[in-house]
Amino acid sequence: MPSPPTPANWIGLIALGLIWGASFLGVAVALEGVSPVWIATSRIVIGALTLWAISMVMGVRLQLSPQLLLFAGGMAILSNALPFFLLGWSQQHVTSGFAGITMAAIPLFVLGLAHLLVAGEGLTRPKALGFALGLIGVGVLIGPGLMASTGSEFETWARLGCLSAALCYALGSIVTRRCPEVHPVAFGVLALAIASAVMLPIALIVDGVPPLPAIRPALAVLYLGLLPTGYATLLLVSIIRSAGPSFLSQVNYHVPVWSVLLGVVVLGEDLPGRFILALAIILAGLMLARRSRLRLRPAL
Repeated sequence: MPSPPTPANWIGLIALGLIWGASFLGVAVALEGVSPVWIATSRIVIGALTLWAISMVMGVRLQLSPQLLLFAGGMAILSNALPFFLLGWSQQHVTSGFAGITMAAIPLFVLGLAHLLVAGEGLTRPKALGFALGLIGVGVLIGPGLMASTGSEFETWARLGCLSAALCYALGSIVTRRCPEVHPVAFGVLALAIASAVMLPIALIVDGVPPLPAIRPALAVLYLGLLPTGYATLLLVSIIRSAGPSFLSQVNYHVPVWSVLLGVVVLGEDLPGRFILALAIILAGLMLARRSRLRLRPAL
């Protein structure tokens, strides 16, 4: 049974929220010199190597089985390859703050999917009310009146791309719940290795061998691979083991806030009032649903 959260757990939770929240800033900077498909591929490969090195230091070993490979393959596509590409493409046409806010919809999607796919996690009244309120927030987020945020003709599709990435992460969370018992770091290494094997040939076919980017986008890609994709997994495992998954689920409240703040402060992005209203409604829905102590696992 997890112990009560310690100050170190709280520091780790805030750090995890900041690392994941800053990933949207990282993508925005990486797009200055790297294509969306190579951003996704590079962060996956760097993340796989980072996590593999961590697993070697920890002495983690993985016993492969056909069932485990199936789950890791699902995780590779749903929590890595597909959402990373969708966010990279979408952030060409929406602000990093908007992309971060849409991630607040992940636990809402998990609520609905868990009701359908996970035994014992049906929608109670608080969950259903929170889910409905959160969906209203999502509607406010992508509804009319926000088209001027970047002015791109593809902005509506990009908004839907961000929400599709959030749905992928939610599906990845369900896959993780149903996975056989395995060390999280070892599972992460396997999933990222499979994602690397999928994305590398796709990137080469679509964009060819990329030219060397300038220092700024190159550092952004390196950050995306080392921290949000690699090191964050180790931090996540540490928090779960010490304070439990319910405590960790609070990171869902931190990520969109950090993404918005960093977008405004670092990139000078505008912050339409509708963004704040949508975020407030979504977070209110999450807090209402959380009253029933649903165990949510973030996936960024």
